[in-house]
Amino acid sequence: MRIVVGVGGGIAAYKACSLVRKFTETGHDVRVIPTESALQFVGRATFEALSGNPVHTDVFTDVPEVPHVRLGQEADLVVIAPATADLMARAAMGRADDLLTATLLTARCPVLFAPAMHTEMWEHPATAANVRTLRARGATVIEPASGRLTGADTGAGRLPEPEEIFGLASLLLERADAIPRDLEGRRVVVSAGGTREPMDPVRFLGNRSSGKQGYAVARLAAQRGAQVTLIAGNTVGLEPPAAVELVRVTTAEQLGVAVDKHAVGADAVIMAAAVADFRPVHVAAAKIKKGSGEPQSIELTKNRDILAGLVQARHDGKLPGTAIVGFAAETGDEHGDVLTHARAKLKRKGCDLLVVNAVGEGRAFEVDHNDGWLLGADGTEQALDHGSKALLASRVLDALGPLLR
Repeated sequence: MRIVVGVGGGIAAYKACSLVRKFTETGHDVRVIPTESALQFVGRATFEALSGNPVHTDVFTDVPEVPHVRLGQEADLVVIAPATADLMARAAMGRADDLLTATLLTARCPVLFAPAMHTEMWEHPATAANVRTLRARGATVIEPASGRLTGADTGAGRLPEPEEIFGLASLLLERADAIPRDLEGRRVVVSAGGTREPMDPVRFLGNRSSGKQGYAVARLAAQRGAQVTLIAGNTVGLEPPAAVELVRVTTAEQLGVAVDKHAVGADAVIMAAAVADFRPVHVAAAKIKKGSGEPQSIELTKNRDILAGLVQARHDGKLPGTAIVGFAAETGDEHGDVLTHARAKLKRKGCDLLVVNAVGEGRAFEVDHNDGWLLGADGTEQALDHGSKALLASRVLDALGPLLR
């Protein structure tokens, strides 16, 4: 794919280097178009070395090639990172006073803006109006992260990490359309990752869930406009998604308490976490040693069914109108295939939607791709084609929308 990476003149321009590398390492043809201000932060030679293509900022270089028209016309995707307040203002006004803004006017492919600026600038009515204008024209303007800015300042306006921008950009290539803003004004709770049930201070019962799918759901829900609370179990190595409230838990019991708390008043709860079905009855105060004192067996007891509990709470009037989505990791056995078990589980749980993943070596757990089926309480069944976990998350949220309306 031919990808244009535009770089605005902000301190976060250095992160564009990692983004360019991610695109080139995955086989894309990348052209970097910085503003003149961006070159005050990262030199032209750096972008040329990373992209393997020449870098220009003005419309008068290589005039016979007509770059200010050709680059936009031929692009499959344009990503602006960082998108400064000034750059988005010029784009919203339709200015064409440098090579980057001219390219934006000629591009007919998906365009993604990744804003980065101080909180006051991001929250200013002028910037908010420009963002609305760009989104109304079909561009995707992602929500910035919150955190350390320049100097001692912190707040909303930090550029999301390159991995997150890369994932959202890749989703645009998969979907070939903008990320909709269909969840604005909604509160969504998402659980992710595996729980760990302690046996002693060292050991635990756990599972292979990495949390990547739940993080993808939370990230995309936030980018579709929702106020998102992400309740995360074991998710080692994952960066928290931008614009998401993160709640950390360890055990199934802790997860249940957190879900009970945050589900109140939520428009939707999406249970993507891999919750342990059982926990040890007794937790040793000291490490269990080998030898005569070691246990011959470990007695287990059931954890409560959090998903079924949500459905019951809704039935009891405690979660009125809340849409409930479950996830199920299944394998076939002598009693039936994956879908047979999934249909039975949907009936038992009583949720509105059930996302079913067939699991096994290299499938669903600990990988970046996924597939499966989406089962509805109304009897509908939709195959979820193989693709990135962001793509699967987008299909789940597509199906959630009608339930909220």
